[in-house]
Amino acid sequence: MGDTLPAPHERTDEYVDFPGAAVPASTKISFTGGEISPTDPIPCYRALRSSGEPHAGAEVPHPIGKELAVKMHEKMVKLQVMDLIFYEAQRQGRFSFYMTSNGEEATVIGSAAALDPNDQIFAQYREQGALLWRGYSLQQMANQCFGNAMDPGKGRQMPVHYGSAELRFHTISSPLGTQLPHAVGAGYVLKLERSSQVAVAYFGDGAASEGDFHAAMNFAATLGVPVLFVCRNNGWAISTPAHEQYRGDGIAGRGPAYGIPTVRVDGADALAVYNAVLEARKTALEMHCPVLIECMSYRSGHHSTSDDSSRYRTADEIRSWKVRDPVVRFQSWMTHQGWWDEDQEQALRQAARREVLEAIDRAEEMPPPPLSEMFTDVYDSMPWNLKEQEEEVIAHAKDNPNDMPPRMPIKGA
Repeated sequence: MGDTLPAPHERTDEYVDFPGAAVPASTKISFTGGEISPTDPIPCYRALRSSGEPHAGAEVPHPIGKELAVKMHEKMVKLQVMDLIFYEAQRQGRFSFYMTSNGEEATVIGSAAALDPNDQIFAQYREQGALLWRGYSLQQMANQCFGNAMDPGKGRQMPVHYGSAELRFHTISSPLGTQLPHAVGAGYVLKLERSSQVAVAYFGDGAASEGDFHAAMNFAATLGVPVLFVCRNNGWAISTPAHEQYRGDGIAGRGPAYGIPTVRVDGADALAVYNAVLEARKTALEMHCPVLIECMSYRSGHHSTSDDSSRYRTADEIRSWKVRDPVVRFQSWMTHQGWWDEDQEQALRQAARREVLEAIDRAEEMPPPPLSEMFTDVYDSMPWNLKEQEEEVIAHAKDNPNDMPPRMPIKGA
């Protein structure tokens, strides 16, 4: 709009010319947005039909070749198989908690494939696929969920709260939205360093109702930070449906209000997500700004193993969305391209199942971290009062071995 205004010294009463706004004036009371004056919704970009056939005339500035397509599909299948078996293992009481990515595999893998390996990821808790893409092993994931001695977090985090400094994946935090301002801070550092990397913040539509979301968006916009805000709008914030969470045009409608370039994409279309995120990353670096990407999807599974979504969603609703499996959609596209067949699919799924089961069995056999690890990593040099507490706990454990968890060592090496 600023391009249509005359220079400041030429403006007259036809314009509102204050520090907070420089726009054409109006002699009429007019409201914008909401039901009074609805605005056109932001369209949703997609490249593939639900059947997997390419959309005629779809803009695909970054075509995916066979090698990349096969890798993306393999990771989505592995993620899907891992989620199923890990979920069942939790239900068997083998570890305490789990969350799946059912229905959102294309959003996570499609976006992760479009990022540079050195981009900093700040995830919520359904982005384990981004770690798989970057090389985190199923064994490492199993170790974290069991909280055993090989868990990098030393058993201190809830399951699925992964982290890897080596893979630029910042450790997940349970409270909603806290990763968003952190991502902006990291992005600001990248800007000051004149880096060619971006920060990436994943979050759900429910987290977009948190104050941290709005603070992060405003800081990112005003500071011109290269951060990608990737929203997985899966329709449900635990048991709260989208229509009870917000008014207006979804999450994407908030981007322009903050002055942030925004795109809405079909989150069940891996080809579309890949292209949208690549373009968003390019925009963030070239224009020195944040970008908001709203990936429209559906959470096919329960919110977590602590949730029973059948209490607030109908069976027909869940069934109707499960048949729109984003992994099957991408597989169908690969089949149309002549790159994949059913024999390859069955072999891939069987191999993934074996690998996941072996990882769980090995993780379960490992002992927990030593009791003494409760006191490490808090201070560079342990203060006297914490040292005193450690000695007291260790003495109690030696005197009362039945109070100790099975196989837990008292002190580390």
